[in-house]
Amino acid sequence: MTGSSRDTYGGYRVRLVEQLRAQGIRDLAVLRAFAATPRHLFVPEAVRHRAYEDTALPIGTGQTISQPFTQARYLETLGLKGEERVLEIGTGSGYQTALLAALAAQVFTVERVRGLAESAQAALKAAGVTNVSLLVGDGTLGWSAYAPYHAILVAAGGPEIPPPLVEQLAPGGGRMIIPLGAKGAQTLTLVRRTDAGIRATPIGDARFVPLVGEHGFDA
Repeated sequence: MTGSSRDTYGGYRVRLVEQLRAQGIRDLAVLRAFAATPRHLFVPEAVRHRAYEDTALPIGTGQTISQPFTQARYLETLGLKGEERVLEIGTGSGYQTALLAALAAQVFTVERVRGLAESAQAALKAAGVTNVSLLVGDGTLGWSAYAPYHAILVAAGGPEIPPPLVEQLAPGGGRMIIPLGAKGAQTLTLVRRTDAGIRATPIGDARFVPLVGEHGFDA
């Protein structure tokens, strides 16, 4: 999944993977996804020369493409095996969507901003990603039509776990990664839906754009 046959960014991806490995990422499937996914297709032309730096980059409308290490950390935490149906809240640039598509069987992604959704869809097509469905709407409501999901990844920070997302998690082991807390400073949290109920485990500090919607912050 490297887009154009004229792709000249392979060496940069190798270096990025080496950086991720040096920072402690051990899941080989996650590392392979980063090696194969053309991040340069998902960033604006003005910052394309920085596409493979381990840093967040602006993508317009006040949104960012997250730091690769941050994405690798929570993809590793989800522990995807390749057969899952995954829900992503906050498509953004579409890069994380493409990474998920390399790690799971089906990805359903919800983006609130139509312009971002359209750009992401074009980038996903250019990257040759085919196992993704995209919806423009309120991500805090999830996408109930295709529930339950084995895993849910929320790419924005909210004040609480949106109840619809909990309901759409598969019983008996469905897991969700979500940043929880105030605007500008959250705790990345792993949520598991077990037979005994919901169990939330803090993973570490995080800084994400606000989760806007009915069960998030006001726009």
